[in-house]
Amino acid sequence: MSAATQTPETPAAWHSVLSREEIDDLLRTDDWRAWRSVISTWAIVFAAMAVVAIWPNPLTVVAAVFVIGARQLGLAVIMHDASHRSLFSSKEKNEWVGSWLAAYPIWSDLHSYRPYHLGHHAHTWTQDDPDLKLATPFPITRDSLWRKIGRDLSGRTGLKFARFSMRRDFGTSGGWRERLGHALRSPRFRGMLVTNAVLLGICWAAGYPALYLLWVAAYLTTNTLVTRIRAIAEHSMPRDPAGQLQNTRTTRARWWERFLIAPNQVNYHLEHHLLMTVPPYNLPRMHRLLEERGVLRDALVSDGYLGVLREASSKAA
Repeated sequence: MSAATQTPETPAAWHSVLSREEIDDLLRTDDWRAWRSVISTWAIVFAAMAVVAIWPNPLTVVAAVFVIGARQLGLAVIMHDASHRSLFSSKEKNEWVGSWLAAYPIWSDLHSYRPYHLGHHAHTWTQDDPDLKLATPFPITRDSLWRKIGRDLSGRTGLKFARFSMRRDFGTSGGWRERLGHALRSPRFRGMLVTNAVLLGICWAAGYPALYLLWVAAYLTTNTLVTRIRAIAEHSMPRDPAGQLQNTRTTRARWWERFLIAPNQVNYHLEHHLLMTVPPYNLPRMHRLLEERGVLRDALVSDGYLGVLREASSKAA
């Protein structure tokens, strides 16, 4: 029986429907497509700022904050893909782009993220999974979900994360000079200062320094909201926590969901867990191949993020 007509009888046999040549092709990196993801992410950020500069009013400001928050998640996705060294063809490009054009602008760090995230892949939905706490509370009540959304959009969640980041980089003991020195020795903090200074400088050079506040506002509000939605969609409410095709979700995203919630192919999370070094731009093709060959027939695949959120908030009050 050929790989194209085989149907796996068990989740462990999903890879049997793909030929070695198809797998090699899925694993092949393309630097042009990688750069296109990075450049388009930043281009959308600056386009949103430009719209506010040209038409400054509350509607464009709110829209820009939502768009920029989603692109900040897009940068986190780029950092994630670079941590797998699956975005670019070389280790050096993955490290540099993943740090300076993705992680540092959102006050994150590729090198500390990598071992944490690989632990998640190695122990998905077990007691050793470092992300388990993100998935286990669901489903919750609708009122509880709305309260979480309210905390995100009001900035309460973002401020909590910012305070955590300050304690992480500055430490919790010693005088202010000692704590500042501690922070300045951190590549993550130095990188955040440099990249955000560059972003502010670009806004200033364009004649609109206040546009930088859109970046800060999005970081504290809409970015935490879309990050929460992503976390809920990826691993909550598994059909079988021990099942490879049942404990990680792919969400078939509509165009506006890809724009505002799921940038840079982050919605193809099941495929990513099945073969974590597939470049993100090849995940849609991997999804199509697995779907055509019956692998995803009983897998954890949902249609749209609104449906996932309805399921996540389905607990009776």
